[in-house]
Amino acid sequence: MFPTDRPRRLRTTPALRRLVAETDVRPRHLVLPVFVAEGLDAPKPISSMPGVVQHTRETLRKAAAEAAGAGLGGIMLFGVPARHDATGSGAVDPDGILNVGLREVREEVGDALPVMADTCLDEFTDHGHCGVLAADGSVDNDATLEIYADMAVAQAEAGAHVVAPSGMMDGQVGRIREALDAAAHADTAILAYSAKYASAFYGPFREAVDSQLKGDRRTYQQDPANAREALREATLDLAEGADMVMVKPAMGYLDVLRSVAEVSEVPVAAYQVSGEYAMISAAAERGWIDRERTILETITGIRRAGADIVLTYWATELAGRLDR
Repeated sequence: MFPTDRPRRLRTTPALRRLVAETDVRPRHLVLPVFVAEGLDAPKPISSMPGVVQHTRETLRKAAAEAAGAGLGGIMLFGVPARHDATGSGAVDPDGILNVGLREVREEVGDALPVMADTCLDEFTDHGHCGVLAADGSVDNDATLEIYADMAVAQAEAGAHVVAPSGMMDGQVGRIREALDAAAHADTAILAYSAKYASAFYGPFREAVDSQLKGDRRTYQQDPANAREALREATLDLAEGADMVMVKPAMGYLDVLRSVAEVSEVPVAAYQVSGEYAMISAAAERGWIDRERTILETITGIRRAGADIVLTYWATELAGRLDR
């Protein structure tokens, strides 16, 4: 006796599979993270992230134009300064590399592509932490908030549509919202890194931003063992006025992503981070996996788990293979 319920009937042709697909990936779902470095006269390859570079100001503009032309959901800028100091002063300097990059990208794309800024001090400090340090060497949460506020205003004035506090300081969203509103940037949105874990998957990123970090960030980033804590963090950020929330990394935290998506009333982002990119790239280079299929499969999985927005270094490349 053959069963009457045969799910395979809907898998027999590509057109049928497309018809009944429950999750899609479109260019608008994707955000491209990019690095712009001070003092370069040519793009500098990042050895642990094949195909990704530290951009010059000129190549950054080109990458932004390509992202806009591909119909991406946005571009996220990270700055790599030539000089670091204890307070990360380059982060608030209007002539600092990140703010210059934001200004030039906004000039290039206007409102055709949402321009996003990483709002964190780790790229700018000489100790590599996401905030300023107290006398005992710990990260001073409240003193850091004041710098984040100034940094967010500087980024908005440089042209960022979205600022993205990623330092996991308590109260960062509320303080930034207050500062933006007071500086007549009420329309600048906040994408909060609400659940950012102290992950081993950030290794290649440290090379990408020339990180000065010694030690770790476990006193302020989340413990990978904890899921309920992520809901608490996201709920606090929403109460403080976050316009979007993020889970980072993505692939090892799909359960967290699902839980956050179920309670969030605002769009939810997930970041396919440098280590995830590097692992897939390395396996594909050795012929162990199908590169293009794996890229799409992993991002589909992130979308299926609840992400409205996926930050991925493959954003522009993948967009070229997708339907608008």
